[in-house]
Amino acid sequence: MKIAVTANGSDLGSPTSPVFGRCPTYIFVDTETMQYEAVANPAISAGGGAGVQAAQFVSARGAQAVVTGNVGPNAFAVFQASNIPVYQFAEGTVQQAIEAYKSGQLSPTGGSTVPSHSGMGRGMGRGRKG
Repeated sequence: MKIAVTANGSDLGSPTSPVFGRCPTYIFVDTETMQYEAVANPAISAGGGAGVQAAQFVSARGAQAVVTGNVGPNAFAVFQASNIPVYQFAEGTVQQAIEAYKSGQLSPTGGSTVPSHSGMGRGMGRGRKG
């Protein structure tokens, strides 16, 4: 099975990313052979709609499941429409995320894990009352 893991690096020892739409890298892993390919997120700098663009990208690359820290409602809707389950993995390496997935320790999320637009602004004060 081919899964996509959000990552802050380009190999299996990299830390997982807590965000989906604006993570730096997606690591696509064949869970049978453990062969992988790290691909830069083309939507990371999108002005808006990064989650949807990223979800469409991951889907188009053939991912059959996604493991991430969090996923927003728009990206989740894309995955739901494509019958791609999303699994939440809090913290660790890509290797640890894959092992947790393969051993059945992760359960599919029933929906988004964060509110809409939570990845916007990166803590720069947008949407916050001072």
